[in-house]
Amino acid sequence: MDLLEDLKNYQPYNEQEAADVKEMIYRLETGEELFLRSNLAEHFTASAWVVNPARDKTLMAYHRIYDSWAWLGGHADGDHDLLRVALKEVTEESGVVARPVTNQIYSVEILTVDGHEKHGKYVPSHLHLNVTYLLEADDRQAIRPKEDENKAVAWFGLAEALEKSSEPWFVDRIYRKLNQKLQAYPASSPLSAK
Repeated sequence: MDLLEDLKNYQPYNEQEAADVKEMIYRLETGEELFLRSNLAEHFTASAWVVNPARDKTLMAYHRIYDSWAWLGGHADGDHDLLRVALKEVTEESGVVARPVTNQIYSVEILTVDGHEKHGKYVPSHLHLNVTYLLEADDRQAIRPKEDENKAVAWFGLAEALEKSSEPWFVDRIYRKLNQKLQAYPASSPLSAK
């Protein structure tokens, strides 16, 4: 997968995505190292909007740093295949094995991250150049939190997921958009439980 090509071919959903895609393409074309956290100003992350086959639930984790229910995902950490990163992060953070509904980018957003402590060390404020993928998983699979990152993991109805998050910007600008975009992806046959 070539992220630069994927971004150039991506059709932005709204003004926010158009602006963020343009900035990500610009950053990638500068040749700056954007796939490692050693770039303290900005780096790539991958997120997943994990839905069940019926497309009426999404999987969220209660993140310790943000003290809120949120989507799953994490840092590229040198991997340029952000779909692979999203799939790996879902399993690490929830125990759930998911599969892509599509291999195409589902959503794009540049996210601000306030300075915080992680593993006893200060992490300065920075940007996450985030690419989101739509993944599907059987909501009957066993789930478990990743104790060092989240307190809990749960499936919520799509509207309920918006109510559970205590981050208004994410609810208004991202999660609502992800739910709206989901209408273009019809329900699939139930997956066998793992």
